[in-house]
Amino acid sequence: MAIVLGVDTGGTYTDAVLLQDEETVIAKAKALTTRHDLAEGVAAAVQGVLGESGVNAKDIALASLSTTLATNALVEGQGARVALIYIGFAERDLAAQGLQEALGDDPVFLTAGGHSHGGGEAAPLDVAAVAVWAAAQDVSAFAIAAQFGTRNPAHEVAARDAVRAVTGKPVTCSHELSAKLGGPKRALTAVLNARLIGLTHRLIGRAEGALRDLGIDAPLMVVRGDGALMSSGQAQERPIETILSGPAASIVGARWLTGADHALVSDIGGTTTDIAVLEGGRPVIDPDGARVGPHRTMVEAVAMRTHGLGGDSEVHVAAEGLEAGITLGPKRVLPIALIAKDAPEIVHAALDAQLSKPVPGEFDARFVRRVAGQDEAGLPDRARAVLSRIGEAPLPLAEAITARVEGQALRLLVTRGLVQIAGPTPTDALHVLGRFVHWDRTASEKALRLLARKRGGSGDRFAESADVLAERIVDALTHATGTALLEAAFAADGLEEPAGLARHGLLHRGLRRAPGWVRMTAGLSVPVVGLGASAGVTYPAVGAWLNTEVLLHDHGDVANAIGAVTGRIRVVRDGVVTSPGEGRYRAHLETGPQDYPDPDAALAAVETALRQQAQQAAEAAGAASVHLNATREIRRAEIEAREMFVEARISVEATGRPRIAAHEDETAL
Repeated sequence: MAIVLGVDTGGTYTDAVLLQDEETVIAKAKALTTRHDLAEGVAAAVQGVLGESGVNAKDIALASLSTTLATNALVEGQGARVALIYIGFAERDLAAQGLQEALGDDPVFLTAGGHSHGGGEAAPLDVAAVAVWAAAQDVSAFAIAAQFGTRNPAHEVAARDAVRAVTGKPVTCSHELSAKLGGPKRALTAVLNARLIGLTHRLIGRAEGALRDLGIDAPLMVVRGDGALMSSGQAQERPIETILSGPAASIVGARWLTGADHALVSDIGGTTTDIAVLEGGRPVIDPDGARVGPHRTMVEAVAMRTHGLGGDSEVHVAAEGLEAGITLGPKRVLPIALIAKDAPEIVHAALDAQLSKPVPGEFDARFVRRVAGQDEAGLPDRARAVLSRIGEAPLPLAEAITARVEGQALRLLVTRGLVQIAGPTPTDALHVLGRFVHWDRTASEKALRLLARKRGGSGDRFAESADVLAERIVDALTHATGTALLEAAFAADGLEEPAGLARHGLLHRGLRRAPGWVRMTAGLSVPVVGLGASAGVTYPAVGAWLNTEVLLHDHGDVANAIGAVTGRIRVVRDGVVTSPGEGRYRAHLETGPQDYPDPDAALAAVETALRQQAQQAAEAAGAASVHLNATREIRRAEIEAREMFVEARISVEATGRPRIAAHEDETAL
């Protein structure tokens, strides 16, 4: 009998589950995610599941972690300050693929160098200049991208070695993350990886420490964005591959729980709602790379549509003409019910004082608190001044900002993950309505009373009471979730502009089965698997709105943790062979390009190298028995009645189970 432990750290909850022989749920437990030190939440959840089951910690043979940390950080624009060394590119290339947007004010060093499409040096690289510039930067990590770095990584490697020598800080090279062309997109992926390294190191290192403190000495795996597993060491080097880790684990868990072959899987968390497609029992993989928020990366991951919509989404009351409307997200804030549970006297005193005032305040029902242990490198003076006023106890937002110009400084602190904002959320609305009461319902009611008395463009109060406002917030969540599911369904059907179709008035008329001269009905043709802690109280209404079946499982609230430990190890390595001239076939290898007189020799050289790399990576990830599968895609063109070799792409996939499960049969996931 093998007992395995799955852990998922979400935006609000950390879940833990114990499985026996990957077939039966022995026990499950939840604890609040502790962002100031994620290990506290991990330890609390694991202690809970050990206590419920009576299992001895030393009997756990494998532990696996999935996390929304990287996904949430990118959606919320968080992460450490990094520097990009951009080799062989022009300044205008920074505008491509959202690279400049992702960088923000972070420093960039544009320098000559890089290679040609065939792997030859386009211009020499001044390694000394790279080292001097890097040594002067106040950043947490570096990203390096060189033109055609996947055809010849020599300049990326030289720059990496120089930066490490003078700074000792983490360095990410773009060719290490993807073998595809597209320099700006590779650079973006490298920047995001560098930005996440500190966050991921802290999470994984502290999680491993928490497990050891509890007596669990089993190896720790981490879920990648495609649902496969990687070792904790690999995850710390390549954290970008863990974006969509939590959502991908939920797809694996949904399949394990329901056995559904064709369905939309929708997982509502605190920060995001993640929607994916199960087709033939397998999650659909995004061929263009994982998209999170505004960023399209080169990371292979489940085709997941991630929306800044969850139980902790920020509630906005906006005046539109004479009518006011409710919008949700995309930013996450701490629910008032939760922060009041942590500091009841402070929160209730502030809410009561705000309610006693005859005129609503701009920052009513909003608080801010500091997140300890975060990187403060590169903060401007005004942001440091605002941060100095904020402690780890909740502070009314009006006391943190003494001048309007400090609002931008506060936004920077939130972006950097140095402080957290608390405010009204859908979770508070569910508390007010008595549907989800885990924390401080009274505080939620006071917060929604404050929000309800704000006035729209007509001058009328926004809502008559906290209960009325709560219903409107939940309705907004239902419609936003339903619209997101419709968008995913239209995209799965291959239709253009799925977002516009999902919001079209005729479709919504069909969903309502509205009477009229033209009879229209509409609805999803596949079920929705609803996952997440609040799925049971939110998704029945979503299913009714979409006229479809909703599949809810007793363990759906811990599907991510289940998926974390039922996944499999999978490693893919890609390579290419080009033909720079007649009778020359160039194998693009990690050690540099090498020419051969015939294509078969070049193909064999690349495949041999890729097999070795994939085998080593799978074994490093913890696979006991590795199965290799190689595929070749060869492009030829007919020129003057002769068939000419153009290019070949070789892909080697290595799969295997974690060592404790090596005796079992291989499966697809």
